[in-house]
Amino acid sequence: MEVFLIRLLQFLLAISLLVLLHEGGHFFFAKLFKVRVSKFYLFFNPKFHIASTYDTWVRRLFKMKPEVVPTKEVEEEEKDGTKKKKKVKEYIGTEYGIGWLPLGGYCAIDGMIDETNQKLSEETHPWEFRTKPAWQRLLIMTGGVLVNFLLALLIYSMILCYWGETYVPVKDMTKGMTFNQEAKSLGFQDGDVLVSTDRGPLKKFDDDLFREVSKAKSVNVLRDGKPATVKITKELNLLNMFKTRPIFMRPFLPAVVDSVVPQTAAAEIGLRKGDSIVMVNGKTVKSFNDFTDEIARIGDVVTALHKNGTTVGSVWKEFEARRISLVYVRDGVADTVQARLSPELQLGFVTKQIYEPQTFKYGFFESFPAGVGYGWHKLASYVSDMKYVFTADGAKSLGGFGAIGSLFPETWDWHRFWEMTAFLSIILAFMNILPIPALDGGHVLFLLYEIFTRRKPSEKFMIRAEYVGFGILVLLMVVANLNDILRWLGYM
Repeated sequence: MEVFLIRLLQFLLAISLLVLLHEGGHFFFAKLFKVRVSKFYLFFNPKFHIASTYDTWVRRLFKMKPEVVPTKEVEEEEKDGTKKKKKVKEYIGTEYGIGWLPLGGYCAIDGMIDETNQKLSEETHPWEFRTKPAWQRLLIMTGGVLVNFLLALLIYSMILCYWGETYVPVKDMTKGMTFNQEAKSLGFQDGDVLVSTDRGPLKKFDDDLFREVSKAKSVNVLRDGKPATVKITKELNLLNMFKTRPIFMRPFLPAVVDSVVPQTAAAEIGLRKGDSIVMVNGKTVKSFNDFTDEIARIGDVVTALHKNGTTVGSVWKEFEARRISLVYVRDGVADTVQARLSPELQLGFVTKQIYEPQTFKYGFFESFPAGVGYGWHKLASYVSDMKYVFTADGAKSLGGFGAIGSLFPETWDWHRFWEMTAFLSIILAFMNILPIPALDGGHVLFLLYEIFTRRKPSEKFMIRAEYVGFGILVLLMVVANLNDILRWLGYM
């Protein structure tokens, strides 16, 4: 429960910050061009909200005069009997509020057809969105995306400035990688040290490494200390590289115990630091990678039993499936023990780390170009991976709020928090600029149409398009969160 609450708080804090600044981008340009924003809300507020009008606190706090605009001219009679035309002014302040449904937020911009479903009157006013030039409306609509993208670049720059980058360069992983059967069929061999591809040098073991290999025509490796080249003779599917078990490649780790977690199965059977695991359930273990593969097979059995229900028989079968036979070597002497994995399929030991991570530091001014490059690369990678969404496996990989929340660490880690916030900011920017009605990109698409054709889409068309776009978004949200539920139940 504690882990759930920590992740939930991190998720809510990140989303609140991103939504607030996204809507703030729209708000800034709207106010810059003297367009009225009647409501500014963090989160949605069906039936209930906490709100305050513009005058009650913002303007009192900063001692600002009420914001007014001229509306129309009226004739007023002076004391001497003469008549004089005067402009009547109207208050155009904003109501700020916090809703209870954390699915986003909104800026209710006067004279604009959007998700707030406001009715447009036949009479137009100078402070309305629809009366402004197309270029001003374009800036108002792209303001949120612009803020989210710039925010991500700023966060990445500050992360590099404060924490730097800490990782083990793949070329320094002298024990090389272990590969699955698909990789070996291409010519990779266990122990190969990855150096570069025909696209450039390889940096660290992360998603980008898989992405670079999937796009490469050849991979340069060190094999037994000598250079070798592996030709990629078929198109690699990035999603399948991660999805298959075991995955395409992993750094070699020895199956040597470094520490034992108290009150776990490993502690009960007497494992100690320095013990080498050599066999699990009668199968030879040459690395920690082999050990985790055997545990994964047990996990598949347990998952299949979960699908059959929670009868007494299935519970007993699961209990027995978690029993393993383990052979370990201590001081040259082998011993065989029986152990039972935890419900989370953990034995309870930490393997020995054989590489020392390096930290690459950046100065304050150096961090900005590095952060911009890092953020741009993240965006380009995310965009290139979008093609997998339109496949059957890609649709299954979609995740909702549960999947996003699980990306945050189990303990409060500011480094990881800001990394995730920056990444979510990039995703929010990209998703919002997609040309789907009800998103910023949909409004931008219609504005570009107006700029090039000099004709506005009809109000009736815009309303219908808004409903269609909103329906698409709801469908995507339902599918993504349904995937979370199915994964939680063990059906995916």
